[in-house]
Amino acid sequence: MADESDAARGGYMNVPMGSSIPPGGDTVWADVSSLLRLACDDLNFDELIHGENFNLFAAMSALEIMDPKMDSGIVSTYYSVDEAIDKGAAPVPLSYDRTIDIQCIIDIMDHLLALEATWHKGGSLAQTVFSCIYLLRPERTSSHALLHSFCRIIRITCNAVVSAVLDARTNEEEDLFTMAYGLPLKVDGDEKCLSMLHAIEETICRQLKACKASLPKRRTVEDVEPLQNNPDLEEGLCKAVLCRLRFRKHFYHVLMCLRKPQRKGLELAQKHIVCCSSELDAMLKSEDFLRQNSASGTSEDYIENKTTASGCMPVGFDSTLNSRSAAPTPPRSIKLLSWIKAVNYFQDLLRDLEFICSCSLDPAFDSALRFIVDFQKLQPDLVARAYAQLLLVQDGKLYGREPMFAVICKAALLPDGTKSHDLQNNETFVQLGQLVISLLRVLCANMAWQRRKLGKLLQDWQVIYVQMELAFRKEFGDITSTSIYQNPFAKIFRHILIWVEEQTYWIALRFLVLGFELELYSTSEYCMVYWYIYVVLVKLAEKSHLKMMLSNESTGRRKSKKKKNFVKDAANDYQIPAAVLLLQCYIYVAEGLMMMLAALRNENGNFLCRGPFNTEQERFLQHFELLQKACLPDNVSFLSFMEATAHIRFSTLSMYDCFKDAQRIAKDLRGNFSSDPGRIEELRRIEQVAEHNAVALNLLSRLGALEPSLKTSFEFIHHPHFALAVVKRS
Repeated sequence: MADESDAARGGYMNVPMGSSIPPGGDTVWADVSSLLRLACDDLNFDELIHGENFNLFAAMSALEIMDPKMDSGIVSTYYSVDEAIDKGAAPVPLSYDRTIDIQCIIDIMDHLLALEATWHKGGSLAQTVFSCIYLLRPERTSSHALLHSFCRIIRITCNAVVSAVLDARTNEEEDLFTMAYGLPLKVDGDEKCLSMLHAIEETICRQLKACKASLPKRRTVEDVEPLQNNPDLEEGLCKAVLCRLRFRKHFYHVLMCLRKPQRKGLELAQKHIVCCSSELDAMLKSEDFLRQNSASGTSEDYIENKTTASGCMPVGFDSTLNSRSAAPTPPRSIKLLSWIKAVNYFQDLLRDLEFICSCSLDPAFDSALRFIVDFQKLQPDLVARAYAQLLLVQDGKLYGREPMFAVICKAALLPDGTKSHDLQNNETFVQLGQLVISLLRVLCANMAWQRRKLGKLLQDWQVIYVQMELAFRKEFGDITSTSIYQNPFAKIFRHILIWVEEQTYWIALRFLVLGFELELYSTSEYCMVYWYIYVVLVKLAEKSHLKMMLSNESTGRRKSKKKKNFVKDAANDYQIPAAVLLLQCYIYVAEGLMMMLAALRNENGNFLCRGPFNTEQERFLQHFELLQKACLPDNVSFLSFMEATAHIRFSTLSMYDCFKDAQRIAKDLRGNFSSDPGRIEELRRIEQVAEHNAVALNLLSRLGALEPSLKTSFEFIHHPHFALAVVKRS
């Protein structure tokens, strides 16, 4: 095949002498430029030449020769690792000047940190961490204790992260993350690296202590060999090396403690996280010292994008060395994170891991859902989400402790003794337990992946509900009958059935609100979105309330058997649970926003779905197709949306202000959640949204028709899912 230089001179092809193309033989070059020009003139836009042996699939699968993003072997500096070593790319020792040697090792440490962070953010191991020649040839560094032990701790850390991501199966999001391409992730003796690292740390501590000592005391430690030859740099270099070694050691301990069975290592992991954060701060403090004493003069532009604290280019790295081993997948062109951004990434990672360690391990399923939803608000990256999933699900149990059937029984508000019922061996309930595990795992995925998976998971939950409902009716008859309490098996079945339906609507709600976080909705679509959120919330509140009422009924029956005079006026004593009132609060806000947007559409012609590409009905189907397939809720369609919003006017809204009702409930609920800071903060946000929108609605109701200059926009200032109406004069 002709290369790019031949193509640049004209359309030449290596054409055989005969009419056929035999494998090999004499060939000559022929000019085909005129044929190519004729083909180009004859082709219309978006058309493709279709040859007998070259179709669209082949064209899409072809590699573009000479493109470094696609051609894995075109920009390699060295043919092999051994060739790179022979040409002096990774010397050991790094320099015969001990001061320069230590500075070079610090640069290697910093560059590896930047490479590791880039890998965590989606780069491949072959192009990032294992572009280090010292890692590719472990035996070369055996004579250099500091470099050798550091390379070992890097390898076992990468192996621990790969193992965690594989076990959590979060690598589906980024399949390149766990591909090792035959790289030496595991090397004999790496398990001893901590003892080696500890010995080197003690040695450097003695060297640091010696250089800090006063002259009389210094004589007593004259046998301690300095780290390098320049006394003026000794203290700063010792501190810089120590904080980097200690960070690696504590970070590895964090990863190991998080993997201890039944979450027994969370407390110890928190202590190591604190140490890691302290060492990262020390690394940042060493930047000025290292930059001032670096041998190279670096430009300001390079300083901003540097991958080392000193600003120097590290020795012993080549990102193209693994290009051939990475085939057949072409390497992608990646941009390395700077050293500062790498440090910031690890600070964020430690924050996320600390949040995981602070989990209460409450076996209640609702608490687990709240934990993972709150965790996702931190926008954690792949590694943190993998460890969150491993915390939630281990050996098919919640937190590695609670069997899923026991978790389901508790979530359905059944008595504690129910969790050991024989029903747990029923095939349908085993499948339900698997669905619960799948839900927890999906909630640990990134936002976009999570939303797609939730939409598909909805259908599985709906199918299991239908199967359980049919089995229940076949066995016990009417699901609403009170006579089922005479049969313990039927009572359990009914409670769990209602919980499954409640959980299905929770998933549907999560699916809808994630659209706001992913910015999938345009302002003209907010009306239909809030309408759908409203109808889902109504169903969710209904099922939650029913579940709690059934639990109260069964509790009342047990008490009434013990005490004949127990029965009182239930209607007077019963209070709506706080959890249901919170849902009612959301219902009012969603309904208020939907009605406000509908009134703006109907009276002022604002926020209508217009465009040349798709109609409002098509947008409705695009956003809610997965909900419609799962029939959530029943009898909900684009037609019902249009009927519900067609006649809404500001004159009708003034008589029924949903926002004021939401504000009132939010204030009343503060006392119920006084011991829950998260709920208190959520109520405060809802109050702000409701109060602000009530004022905006009042203004629009009075002046909307009289003041055409009033412009309304919607912003997410106080709450990520419920918008604030901003009314201004244009």
